[in-house]
Amino acid sequence: MSRSSEYVEKYAEYAMEQQRKYGIPASVTLAQGILESANGQSQLSRECNNHFGIKAGKSWIDAGGQYGLYTDDRPNEKFCRYASVADSFEHHSLILKNNSRYAQCFALQANDYQGWCRGLQKAGYATSNQYASSLISVIDRMNLTKYDKIASEQGPMAASPKMKQVSGYSFPVKRDEFLLITSLYGMRNDPITPGQKQFHKGVDIRCKGDELLATEDNGKVVNVNQNVNTGGGKSVTIEYNRPDGSKYQTTYMHLSDINVKIGDTVNAGQKIGVSGNTGTRTTGEHLHFGVKLVSTDGTARDIDPAAYLAEIAAKGNIKITAMHNGENILAQYADQVEPNPGIMPDNDLDEAKEMSPDDWMKKLLSSEDSGVQLPSNDPVMEMAITMFTSLMALAVQIDGKEREDAMTVATNAAVTRKIDLTSLTTGLRSCIMTVQENGNPILSVVSDNASFSHELTNAELTRLSNILNDNGLDNDAKRHRVSVIVNNIVVGNQMSESFNRQIGNDQTQMMQR
Repeated sequence: MSRSSEYVEKYAEYAMEQQRKYGIPASVTLAQGILESANGQSQLSRECNNHFGIKAGKSWIDAGGQYGLYTDDRPNEKFCRYASVADSFEHHSLILKNNSRYAQCFALQANDYQGWCRGLQKAGYATSNQYASSLISVIDRMNLTKYDKIASEQGPMAASPKMKQVSGYSFPVKRDEFLLITSLYGMRNDPITPGQKQFHKGVDIRCKGDELLATEDNGKVVNVNQNVNTGGGKSVTIEYNRPDGSKYQTTYMHLSDINVKIGDTVNAGQKIGVSGNTGTRTTGEHLHFGVKLVSTDGTARDIDPAAYLAEIAAKGNIKITAMHNGENILAQYADQVEPNPGIMPDNDLDEAKEMSPDDWMKKLLSSEDSGVQLPSNDPVMEMAITMFTSLMALAVQIDGKEREDAMTVATNAAVTRKIDLTSLTTGLRSCIMTVQENGNPILSVVSDNASFSHELTNAELTRLSNILNDNGLDNDAKRHRVSVIVNNIVVGNQMSESFNRQIGNDQTQMMQR
């Protein structure tokens, strides 16, 4: 009997139990366990009962969860240690069930194992572009779908209870998974006056015509500004009382429309306006969200809105995060806040791996919450998005950027849908890749002799994708081959322009005769 067969025989009951509790096909769980744990033979699975490569995040550790140190993307990373393999299977199911980025999987038919595999890859469970096909291959080869049928015949069983979001609390913008923070609280380069520094008294949340919401119950609107010629444009400030006599004031800036007036009482989740781009200090649509803490003696000071949002998330059991350059900015305040009495927060389930720049870009391009989602409903578009992120990763690596800088570049590239590929090419003054709203990639080239824009053909997309996905090539080899393709495009366009000019000259001469 093969090791894969031994693994299935040993753990099929666990997988079927997860299907009956959570609706995850047993075949998919088994295939993931086979691949992630090397048939239960990996060091991580043998020493930590961790069969799905789940890392130990801060919430896991703070809750007393055990962990082991292993080398994955980096040396000595922390991975969850379980008391039993059954606990590993259970935690894996909870992560999928309670993370909104896998929600589309749970909307599939119970027997659509292929849809599940593709959905897991699309949601970013693994970085390999072949993850879905590898899972499907294991399932088909080992006829694992028979366990799906057995579990279905056994019928559903009660899942572990989980806490729902508590009423009375809301984030300022409705999201399913995360708020995309484009600028943090603190010192930053002034976006309006280049070369100068500025203290940013809030966080900027990417928006696009979003309804803006009150964050707590019994808030009082204490200020409304309708003057678009001020720095923050149209704005609203809401005040919330605390039992000790202190107050929080939350301010929303750059609104396009305001739905409240001074003196109004608002409750959590109530619409107070619509995001926009008003004011003299804005470079694009977003919500500037600021928070002041007013002490009992009346003194007020600005605080990091991430600290306030972490408090709201804990009290309301709000599971979404606030992400900046791939990092959850609420995590730094997790140990400073307390949940509602009697509430057991369900926020230790998203133990995502630390993201690389291309992982972060894929998340931005595939998530509706980012506001930069590209369509991916056909193979050509998916190929374009994958190529875009791979090119970004290659450009970042070649430029030798530190991770923090690389993540910033990745964020900017995803938001603008542009990558500067000049470093990957030779003999060009500028080479920019842009992905349009419809997913079509455009190459904009400036050389000493000409400048032009070129929409990549399916054949060119395929050639680039094959190069970028070839694990046998190092970065220098990939850079060289990408450069060859771009230069061939340049030569082709120059020849086309020369031909068109010659045709034009011939026609002019014929008319003169």
